[in-house]
Parts: sequence; structure tokens; C-alpha cells
Amino acid sequence: MSFFKTPLIGLKADAFRHPLDLEATKSLKQIPGLDLMVRNWLGPMVEQVFYVENIASSILVGENQLPDLHKLLLEACKILDIEPPQLYVRQHPVPNAYTFAMRGKQPFVVLHTSLIDILTPEEIQAVIAHELGHLKCDHGVYLTPVNILVLAAAIVPNIGTILAQAIQVQLLEWVRCAEFTCDRAALLATQNPKVVMSVLMKLAGGSPILAPQLNLDAFVAQARAYDDISKTELGEMVKAARTAELTHPVPVLRAREIDRWASSTEYQSLLQGHGLKDTSDASPKGGWRNW
Repeated sequence: MSFFKTPLIGLKADAFRHPLDLEATKSLKQIPGLDLMVRNWLGPMVEQVFYVENIASSILVGENQLPDLHKLLLEACKILDIEPPQLYVRQHPVPNAYTFAMRGKQPFVVLHTSLIDILTPEEIQAVIAHELGHLKCDHGVYLTPVNILVLAAAIVPNIGTILAQAIQVQLLEWVRCAEFTCDRAALLATQNPKVVMSVLMKLAGGSPILAPQLNLDAFVAQARAYDDISKTELGEMVKAARTAELTHPVPVLRAREIDRWASSTEYQSLLQGHGLKDTSDASPKGGWRNW
């Protein structure tokens, strides 16, 4: 990379976890049997499906296969103090990336070719680091049922019983909060907030032709305009209805959050080596997640 970045030796998940992520996780832990369902039933089944799919239809990145991407992965892992997962590149027209890991299994990250096509190397590393954040924070326990419920709802529209709907609402609320945490992981790895915000801008309206023409300052100003909507009760209701069924916060909101955190004493303290120790378990245990 173009400048020295500080390795965060001893970094633990709770050192950068977003407070909304912590709060939402506590709520999910109150759902009886959810963790057991993922680890003993959904997890092994989904793990096999995605592992076979990747081996059959994707490119495994390594020292001798797309070595530049491999170097981006290794550097991000070193900075975030996490063991490298497998990295795959998959031909797909929708820009996306996702992560999967189960307890005792080799975790992996998948990048879609269409996402790579619109990003710079630094931005690709931000995406990789975002996915590493899911592994670092053990998000997989709840990410698997999120994706299963979303997929099931699309295939069988009448699947939404009262219980399933209630669980899905809680899961989607949690996963939107978890995305804020993983954007922070992307910032810690790249140590440049403009890189992370540029990824979000390109996800909102990028293409191989348009990406080089996009203006990051204008996008940040757009994020502030989005905040202004909340100044009226009607505006806040529209925003809430718009995001209730989304698996991710809207890109402008994510950009605003990362811009704020980059200016915080908490972030600066981490870069200086302070506050890296806590009691969280950073080992990957399960789930898959898209960017």
C-alpha cells in the first residue's frame, strides 16, 4: 500500500464494536433456541452448500492466483489481528461481497467480479476488511438465520407466521447495526475514512464508467441532507418504513457514521495502541454475510 498502517496487535472485537451492535445483540440473545438452531441445523447444511458452490464456481485466491488480492487480504488480517480466511472471486453481475464461517471450519470471503470492477485496490481492501469484521466479531451466529429467513420469504411468500415475522424483524434490526461495526473494521484496516466512504458511494451509484467521475465531498453532503429528513415527524416515519426490511443501513447513513467515528478519540486511541484489550472472543464461529 502507499503508506504505513499501524498493525493493531491484540485488537479485540469489543474495542471497535458499534454500541447499536452491542444493544441489538443483547436483544437477539433473548430469542430461545436461536443459537442452537444455527449451530446444529442451519449451519452445517448451509456451510456445505456454499463450500461446494465456491469450489465449483469461483476462483480461490492465493500466492499463485491473483496474488495482488492475496496481499490485500494478508495485510488487512495483520492489521486486524485475525487469521486469514480463504478468499474467492466469483463471476457475478451484482456488486457484492459476503462471508461464511462455521465453528471448526475454514472461513471464507467471496468477492463478486462486478464489485472489483468499480473499486480501487485500497477500496477492495476496505471491503475485505469489512468482511473480516464479521469474523472478528462472531457475527455468524445470527447472520445465518437472517439469510435463511430472507431467502425463505422470497421463495415461499406465506412463510411469515407471527413468530417468524417477529424474529425476522429483530434479526434485520441487528444485522443493520452489525454493518456499522464492520465498516469500522474497514476503517481500522485502511486507516483512511475517505476510502471506506468511497466504497459506500460506489455501491450506491457506481459502475465501471461512472465510478471515476463520482465526487466524494458531494456524497458526504448528501449524507447530511439525509439527516435533515429526521427533523420532521413525517420524515422520520418515512425513513423508518424505508429501512425496516433492509439487511443493510442505507449507504449515506453508513458514510456519515464512519465519518463521525474517524474523528472520534476512540478511533485515534486504537491507532495509538490504547484500548486494545477486552474480554470478547474474536474467533470466527459461524454464518455468512454480504457487504
